[in-house]
Amino acid sequence: MDAEAQESFREFVANRSSALLKTAVLLSGGDRHAAEDLLQNALIKAAGRWHRIDEPEAYVRQILYRQQVSRWRLKWPRRELSVAEPPEASPGADALSAAELRVVMRGALARLTARQRTVLVLRYFEDLPEADVARVLGCSVGTVRSTTHRSLARLRTLAPELAALRMVGPEQPSRDYSPVEVRS
Repeated sequence: MDAEAQESFREFVANRSSALLKTAVLLSGGDRHAAEDLLQNALIKAAGRWHRIDEPEAYVRQILYRQQVSRWRLKWPRRELSVAEPPEASPGADALSAAELRVVMRGALARLTARQRTVLVLRYFEDLPEADVARVLGCSVGTVRSTTHRSLARLRTLAPELAALRMVGPEQPSRDYSPVEVRS
């Protein structure tokens, strides 16, 4: 990599790494260490092809998604999080602050399968249409639809306190909407 490309790559990492890390955290189910590894591997792959990349952020995001797909396609046993006591039930959507809502959402996403979590992150947090999600994941649009449907049903079961919320904008909950509408 020449000096100009190296400087361009450094600027990209400095400016966009926090946004990319947020996506990686969501894709990894809230496991920050796994997210950092995911992002670092994506940046390493992008650095090797930096001089040929037209849209760096889209390229790195694509690497993130594909790496995550590769991880959940592996036949390794899934790790489970063991806790001494189950978490307390939430007092209701009105009592949740924005930070508590994020914690609940991350916890619920972490309990989904990697495939379900990836589909929801791409559809609702990255706001990609079904056709783009299917292209990224290498599956049919019907598979994306059915996985989305099952994932949302499971998310509603895992985090019923999200059922009455809809994120209108950053940190602005409103009532009477399903978690299908939850955005971050």
